[in-house]
Parts: sequence; C-alpha cells; structure tokens
Amino acid sequence: MRLRRNSVVAVIALFILIGQMPVLAADPASYAGAQACASCHPAQTRAWQGSHHARAMQPARPSAVLGDFSGATLQHAGVTTTFFRDGDRYMVRTDGTDRTLHDYQIAYTFGVYPLQQYLIPFPDGRYQALGIAWDSRKREQGGQRWFSLYPAQALRGGDRLHWTGRDQTWNYQCADCHSTGLRKNFDLAANTYATTYSDVNVACEACHGPGSRHIAWATLPTPDPQKGLVVPLTAGNRGTWVMNPVTGIAQRTDPASGAELNACGGCHARRSVIASGTTGATPFLDAYRPALLEPGLYHADGQIDGEVFEYGSFVQSKMFKAGVTCTNCHEPHAATLRAEGNTLCVQCHAPQVFDTAAHHHHRAGGEGAQCTACHMPAKTYMEVDVRRDHSFRVPRPDLSLKIGVPNACSQCHQDKPPQWAAGAVAAWYPLGRQTTVHYGIALDAGRRGAPDAEARLDALIQDKSAPAIARATALQVLLPYVSGASQAAILTALRDPEPLVREAAPFALNGSSSQQVLDGVASLLDDQLRGVRIQAARTLADVDPQMLTAHQRDALASATRELTEAEMINADRPEAHLNLGQLAVRRGDAAEAEAQYRTALRLDPNFVPTLIDLADLYRMRGMDQQGVPLLRQAITVEPGNADAHHALGLLLVRQRDPSAMDELRQANALAPDNARYAYVYAVALHSSGSAAPAMTLLEQTHQRHPTNRDVLGALISFSQQKGDAQTVLRYAQELLALEPGNVQLERFVRQLRSAMPK
Repeated sequence: MRLRRNSVVAVIALFILIGQMPVLAADPASYAGAQACASCHPAQTRAWQGSHHARAMQPARPSAVLGDFSGATLQHAGVTTTFFRDGDRYMVRTDGTDRTLHDYQIAYTFGVYPLQQYLIPFPDGRYQALGIAWDSRKREQGGQRWFSLYPAQALRGGDRLHWTGRDQTWNYQCADCHSTGLRKNFDLAANTYATTYSDVNVACEACHGPGSRHIAWATLPTPDPQKGLVVPLTAGNRGTWVMNPVTGIAQRTDPASGAELNACGGCHARRSVIASGTTGATPFLDAYRPALLEPGLYHADGQIDGEVFEYGSFVQSKMFKAGVTCTNCHEPHAATLRAEGNTLCVQCHAPQVFDTAAHHHHRAGGEGAQCTACHMPAKTYMEVDVRRDHSFRVPRPDLSLKIGVPNACSQCHQDKPPQWAAGAVAAWYPLGRQTTVHYGIALDAGRRGAPDAEARLDALIQDKSAPAIARATALQVLLPYVSGASQAAILTALRDPEPLVREAAPFALNGSSSQQVLDGVASLLDDQLRGVRIQAARTLADVDPQMLTAHQRDALASATRELTEAEMINADRPEAHLNLGQLAVRRGDAAEAEAQYRTALRLDPNFVPTLIDLADLYRMRGMDQQGVPLLRQAITVEPGNADAHHALGLLLVRQRDPSAMDELRQANALAPDNARYAYVYAVALHSSGSAAPAMTLLEQTHQRHPTNRDVLGALISFSQQKGDAQTVLRYAQELLALEPGNVQLERFVRQLRSAMPK
C-alpha cells in the first residue's frame, strides 16, 4: 500500500510562538478576529465557515436558530415551556428562579448538531443555558423536537442544575471552549460579569493564537518566511508514515510533536483551568489540570463512563504512543473526518490484513465489520449525543468477568453474557490480549481496597509501557495503602519524564513519608510545568517549614501563589473559595479560611461542602455551637448527603447529645461503601453497649474494604474485649500483612501465637 506523504498541516501550520519571533512592535500579540485571516487564507476560511466550530455559538437569528419557535410547547415535570417569536426576537416562556413562568429572550444559539441549546441573558452579565434543547437530528432518527436535558429530574429554581442555576452559567461552564479570545471579567465584589470575546465562535485564533503580530509580519513589504512571526509545522504534525509489510500497520518515521494535543486538548478534555491568557501553543499542563481515570468519569480499565470528551481516552491509546495526532483522522478547518467508515482506518492499517473477516469475524460490510464497532464503542450523552471512546482499545470481555467493566462485544450482543464473548475472543485469538495483564486490574484493586492493591499499584506506577495517565491514576489511588514498600515506586514517579506522572506523584505523600520522598516532592516546586508545581504546593501546604531548605521554602511560596492564582481564575465559583479555605486551614490561617468559606457562601448560600467545612473550622476553634445551624442547613438542602449527617453526628457526640447515633446511622445508610462512616458508627454502637451489631457491621465492612487499617484495628480491639483470642490473632495477622515492618505489631502477633493452646 502506498501512503500519501503529508505536507504542511493546516490546523497548526502557523502557531504563534511568541518567544521565537522577531519583535515588530512593543505590544504583545492581540486577537484580531477571524475576518482578518480570511483574505490570506480563503480556502481554510471556506472550510471553517460551515463547521461546527464556526457554529459553536451564534447570535439568535433565522440563519442560526434551528428550533421550532412557532408556539411549540414541551411539558416536563409539571412545567409547560413555550417557544415563540415576538417580531424579530426569539422567546421562551418557562419557569424562572422564583418557580413561576416568565418570558425570556433568546440571545444566542449554542451548538448545532445533534442538538442545539439556547442562551438567555441576565442583568448581572450572566448568560444561562436553557435546560430544554432542540434535537437537530432528522425526524426519522427521532429528531426535530424539543426535549429536556434532564428528563429524570424535576428541577426547580434554586437547584444548581436548573437552567437558572450556577451550574448552567455560560460564562463559566461553556464560554471558554465555544468562543475565541475569551475574557470572563468577573467582579467578585459585585458578583457580576462583563465577559468579552474576540469571536463569538471557535475561530482561527482559538487554535492558532492571537494573530496581530502575524498580520503585521504578513503586511511587511518583503516578508521573509524564514524570519516570520510564526513557526510552520510541516509533516511533523500528521507525520510521515511507512507501511510495515510484516504487521500491516504504518509506522511514523519522524518525531511526533505535542503541538496538536496542546491546541485541541484544552477543549476536548475533562480538565480544570490553572492559568489565564494561554493559547493553543501553551503546553497542556501549563494551562490545565486534566481529570485522571477517576470513578464516575472512567471505568477501572479506562473506558469512558462520564462526560470526559476525548483527551483522557486518546492518551491511553497505542495510536497516541505511535505518534498519531488529531489531524490524522480529522480535517481541522471543516472539523470533519478525513474519510468515512473503514476507509479512514485503512490509512494506517492495511485492509488486506484488518478489513477482513479473518480479523473482525463479522459479516463483510455489516455493522460488526466496522472498525469503530469494536475499537471505539460509543456512549450517549445529553440524551442524543453519541460519542465514541478514543482509546482505540482491543475488546476485552475477559475484563468484564474479572473487574466488571463493559466491553464492546456485549454492547452489540446484549442477549449474550460476557462469558460467551470472552470465549469467542479467546477462540479467535488464543494468544490475544486476554493473556496479558491490563492496568485496569491494578486500578480496580485500588478502587475496591483489595489486599494486593498496594503491590499492584506500585507495579503499575513503575511500568513504563503503561499509559502515563494510568500510571498517574495509580499514584492518586495509592494514598490509602502507602507503606514503606511503595517508596521505590513513588521516588521513581517523582523523577518520571512523563509530566502527568510527575503531576500526580505528590498525591502519594502522607504523614509517614520519608525525608527522601518529601525532598522529592519539594523538588517538583521547580518543575518546568505549572501544573506540576501547583500540585506539589497543594500537597506541601501543611508541611513543617523546618523540614524544608531555604530554597524549598521560597519555591513553595512561589508555587503557592501560582496555586492561588489558579483557583482565582474561577473566583465566580464557590468551589474555588472552598479550595482556598481548605488550603488556608492546612497552612494554619483560620481567619483566611473563614473569609474564603464566607465568600463561597455569599456566592451560593446553600453550597453544602462549604457549610460542612465551615462547621469543621468552628470545631477546630472550639466553637462547635456555631456549626450546628450550618450542618442542619446542609441537611435541609441535601437530605441525602452522608457527609453532612456524619459531621453533625460527630458534633452531637462531642455535645453528648443522644441524637448523635441517629445521624451516624443515617450517614452509614446513605453511604454504605464508606469505610470511615461504618467504622465510626460501629465504634458508637459498641460504646453504647451494642457490641454484637458493632462487630457485625465491622465484619461486613472488612469484607468490602479488607485493607482498611481502622476497621482491622477496631475488630482486634473489640475481639480482645470479648476475649476471643483466635479472632484477635486472625485480624492481627491480616494487619501485619499490610504493615510488614511494624515492630510492635510483630511482637503483638508473636505474643498471641505463644499464648495459643498447643
């Protein structure tokens, strides 16, 4: 097969890397707007104008609005919403913050396919995304209708997810990735926005960076392309590929660049923003902190679960490791696939090897013969938006049997059990992937609290063949199990060449860590990437300054300022002030902590995590009585919040209030998998004279969390009080297996064994 050798790649061909350009003006580069690019780049402009990027956000006008505003209605959760026209204005009559009907004007459309949302302006500068969207698919596909984005929920004004709530505010939730050159311009004192952008949609400079200096260069009488304001990226983006005749898989012959992932990842990742004023050329971890493979977002083996977009999946893939970039598959300006169906995949995978029944074992031309059916299983988000997993994984029904994750085979063959699928794959490929260990086994062990969790996680952290995001996740999961046995893995991670691994390494620091590990974390305060520095600063916030050198203390102060700046980027969110309050608590600044918590509650008086943390701050200051109304308010807002019930239960225990037991019981009932809540409730039961129920609860919890030291300690203690030496010995031996270097525990076990009847 002959592969086309790629020339200059359009999407990143003119990245503006300011540090490498000649100075034409004293002013820094600024955003010029897409119209300034069109005259010199007409082909790219024409492709872009019909793209989803160009239509990401548009003023509400006939050419942009897809929904039926002819008086159409939708009834949901007792509210009738009506869509209508008032002259040139698009209007909606629906329930507002006061839970009564009002007429609102639509200011902008948001997105285009497979659904379109609508933005409504508020006097304080907010734009709120309506919770009812237009299904823009064809009618025969179920589209051309209004539908609720939250069909199972009866949301009302005051709810965070209601369209008027803080979680639907465009200025924070959506604007950064749907517009170009965005400046949020939030006024914390007034709680108002004055948000601006250079282009209302995703335009040229969203990917290529602010263009004023490039335009100045282009208008010089004799511009020299070798000394221009841009760095052209040639075939090094899509790459030069040569087919391997033995494997039938193309191999990249030139080094891969991370430029495209930097440019695309910011808006195609589940991440938090950690720096302002960044561009598509900013290294990813200088601009963002990506979500790792966390429960609720990803399954234990890294398959998509929550709404995580593409970055976290793609960096797990062998495609990414081989040097594949976004534009190998996607045309950047039209934002379309470069080819349809298997034609796209056979660019790099020889069809005579892979597009055959001998490989896919399905009917030629059928749905099962499509590469994406097996290697990019899909999940539906926002009710109608089907998105494919970009980890390009080989189906592993054997992992469904081992750790309960989904698999592509069962997704299609829903009438067949995973055992059937695993057997079929093993028969087709006797030496296939099912014969290898997957990183999901270690992450699942960590999630479940398996006895071998620490050893498996340590091995994964040090496995350089595993994806960096999986190894980083292992460090995040490791903390509850860290012992001296993990030191080698942690020290290796602190020096790892992969930034994601270094960024996650501080997670494994705990109170018993050695000075060597502490120094290793402190060394990350000087890392070249902001994301690594601020994670180190967050971890070291409560470390005794005397344990740090003078340079380390200075570096910590600098990185802590960066951490604070990162949080204040989202000063409009109560979560940011909660984080800053927690940081202040760890640094011993109670006054600053209370100020941050109070700011969070000013932004959202019913933000439960802050109500709980402020009550805990009052506990630390000997002011428990002031915490009672906060915790009762939290329970009123969220009756099913186990954290609030647990915190109130502990407070009432300190006040010797007999109703404490009810709160602890409710916390355990609401979060039965929370070992801490079960342990505390069991101790309370035992203290009240209910020894048998306490032991039963602890034994059940131990079965679910066999490595939890607190639960094992309580089982040992309660069994001693009961005089059950055999049970004491059994649990003591289990605890010793978790802490093999514990001298006191070794002596205790020896004493127990010697006292046993021969």
